[in-house]
Parts: sequence; C-alpha cells; structure tokens
Amino acid sequence: MKSLALIGTLVLMTAATNCWAYGSSSSTKSCDKPRFSDFNPAEKSEVPAQSAFSFSASGVSDPNSIKVTVKKQPVELIINEKGIGYEVSGNLPENLSDTYARIAISADGRNRCKGTGGWLIKITD
Repeated sequence: MKSLALIGTLVLMTAATNCWAYGSSSSTKSCDKPRFSDFNPAEKSEVPAQSAFSFSASGVSDPNSIKVTVKKQPVELIINEKGIGYEVSGNLPENLSDTYARIAISADGRNRCKGTGGWLIKITD
C-alpha cells in the first residue's frame, strides 16, 4: 500500500513540474513599447492657435512610424535624433482655436509593439 501511495505522489509531482514549465517569461517574446515624455507646452496649458509643440520619444520608437493627430487631424512632424531617443516637434493645425484639444501620439517599437500617449491643451484665439 505504501509503494502505491509513493508511486501516486511521484506521478503527481512529475505532472505538476511539467505544468509549471510552460508559459514562463523566458519562453515568450518581450514587448518594448515606445514611451513619450517632456511634453511642451505642459499638460492643460493655454496656447495660441498654430502654436508649436514638442515631446521626446524613447529610442525603441521607429521614427518613421511616429504619428501625431490633434482633434483627429494629422500633423506634419519634424523628428530629430537626440541621444538615445528622438525629439519630435510640430505646429497645431491652423483651423483650431478657442477649443480644447488632445495631442495624440502613436508609434511602433521593437517586436511591432505599439505605444500611445499624448496630452490635453487649451487653444485660445
């Protein structure tokens, strides 16, 4: 009877070990998403129409994939390499005034990981 209990215990221990082996972090690809920082003008600032804005994108960003929209309108960007990342700048669309707007950012990173970010500003006359 003891040998049967011992065999059963060994079988259960072996099965449990095999179950834990799958799905470990070392067997999956990591996702390194682009990050955005140094927003200028600052969050919730009041700025005149057609003002310039800028931000930094992390070095994992694909500079060709960085896109910015303001109130769903695409914005033309200037992207410069800066250290291990990128300095991105542009101007607010000319037809926006006396409104709140989100400067929305998206970019692709390594392993096709998509990063998003942005900030809210108030555009005055």
